[in-house]
Amino acid sequence: MSNKKIVVVGGGTGNHTTLTGLRSRDCDVTAVVAMTDSGGSSGRLREEMGHLPPGDLRRCLMALACDSAESNLMRRLFDYRFSTGDGLNGHSFGNLLLAALTEVTGDTITAIDEAARILGIRGTVHPVTLTRSTLCARLVDGSELAGESAIDLRNDNLEVAIDYIYLDPKAYVYPPVLDAIASADAIILGPGDIYTSVLPNLLVEDVAQAINESDAIKVHVCNLMTKPNESSGFRTSDFLALLMEYLGTSQPLDFLLVNNTPVPPRLLERYAADGQHPVAVDEDASLTMVGRIIDRPLLAPGVFIRHSPAALADAIMELVDAVSRHDRNASPGPMVFDCDDLGDPLVPEETMTVGSANADGD
Repeated sequence: MSNKKIVVVGGGTGNHTTLTGLRSRDCDVTAVVAMTDSGGSSGRLREEMGHLPPGDLRRCLMALACDSAESNLMRRLFDYRFSTGDGLNGHSFGNLLLAALTEVTGDTITAIDEAARILGIRGTVHPVTLTRSTLCARLVDGSELAGESAIDLRNDNLEVAIDYIYLDPKAYVYPPVLDAIASADAIILGPGDIYTSVLPNLLVEDVAQAINESDAIKVHVCNLMTKPNESSGFRTSDFLALLMEYLGTSQPLDFLLVNNTPVPPRLLERYAADGQHPVAVDEDASLTMVGRIIDRPLLAPGVFIRHSPAALADAIMELVDAVSRHDRNASPGPMVFDCDDLGDPLVPEETMTVGSANADGD
């Protein structure tokens, strides 16, 4: 049987985490990457050279680099950031290489393909669009922010929430993205900053419609923590509501994947000092927008609150494999998961009991 096709939609560290875990799994993975980064090295190259921002592409390419001595060295080089030098300070080597490859080859896609060859990646990396567009946010007080970094790094008036985001000008999808979505067995939305990494992909023309029309299972990997300038006070239902709004659908997603590993108190205290708190699982509200809530031990060990790439990949592959078993054993009539035991065959809806997520996790 051919490898299952998994499309990961997002940007930033969220895509990097998911792709790092899936890299060594028995699947055909495609990263769909937001192209709205406007800060740091990527923002400088975008403004000075007129290129698409390379930073999120670089992180995805690094995440998919195979585990060989040569690829490991290239991964380290791609991640190297200059700390001195007039004009070099703050730039990453990988961003500069992608910019140089774009100049030499004449286009972004060839540059990505050549970088993928150099790194020996397992999988495919697609920019969601080749349109140079600016991410803008309108706040509930009527004020506006222009640029992904202005939204992502906002540090004043944090009590004023984001009303909605949009792209200026309109962005058009890179066609292979639609092909990947159409042939996918699973589409993974998140984790990542909801307004600046995940949702910008859905603003690109035809992307949301393609996801809605795809037969793939749709999985939202919920963030572990809230973020003051984007998701302060958010619960799982708030993330789901935004996804459904920007997808333009009332059809529930298939799965919400959440962490159930307790976070050490000392880490919670440190994050709380920065206004970040665990995302609470409000089960009743969430189950109006998603078929099933799956809780798994997803927390990485260490001094930061982050998803474990390996654990996240385990959970995603568990879902994909369970759906595959259902497809092979499907009988007529509606079928749904009993998520208390994904190892069992799927059962008819009328005999199913709802799986419960641990509200204290994440």
